[in-house]
Amino acid sequence: MSKSIYIALDFPTWEESRQFLSENGLHEIPVKVGMELFYREGPRVIENLKENNHPVFLDLKLHDIPTTVMKAMSNLANLEVDMVNVHALGGSEMIKRAKEGLESGSNSSHQTKLIAVTILTSMDNETMNQEILLPGELEKNTVHFANLAKQSGADGVVCSVHEAQKIKDACGIAFSTVTPGIRLQQSGNDDQKRVATPGFARKNGADFLVIGRSITKAENPYEAYQQAVKEWETDGIIK
Repeated sequence: MSKSIYIALDFPTWEESRQFLSENGLHEIPVKVGMELFYREGPRVIENLKENNHPVFLDLKLHDIPTTVMKAMSNLANLEVDMVNVHALGGSEMIKRAKEGLESGSNSSHQTKLIAVTILTSMDNETMNQEILLPGELEKNTVHFANLAKQSGADGVVCSVHEAQKIKDACGIAFSTVTPGIRLQQSGNDDQKRVATPGFARKNGADFLVIGRSITKAENPYEAYQQAVKEWETDGIIK
């Protein structure tokens, strides 16, 4: 098991998620729970995972007025997940209130990391400029949002592997980089545009990886997970 690699449980139900983990021998590994699963099953899916010793990244990408996000985070704090996230586009005040909610809602010494999403890995520079009407270069905007997140109390950001090292340079080594869009060496890109292998991610400043279909849709998910760990631990140099 690697504490740095989270498998994305992109399944519609807890039963399918449980079956996937159990049948493939993926016990106690870190997992990411996103909107699809959480909106169907609610907090009980987190409770079930924690009962089976799975570290959890709760990927809900909250983005609303500051007071609403603060109250939501206060409720989510009781789940005691490892990480939960908001959109950095919500602005400094929203991020600050999200952190406040996490801290005020916690009933124990457990500290949930607040992570801010910078630019989605499904976007490229053209999409950002022409559809979102956000001018400038994607990399510079990503680093800007990372700095904004850090100054507002976040513990790290979700970013593409390709911006991770720049964020480390700007925000410091202790500021966490969570990188989706990870594909094993033999996998395709699917709908992600800014992708990378685990080995490249390790060399380029990533702290945590989120891997979905390269493992969940693999012919042998257990072997695919072990391959991901091997690529991560050897910087992609597979002997």
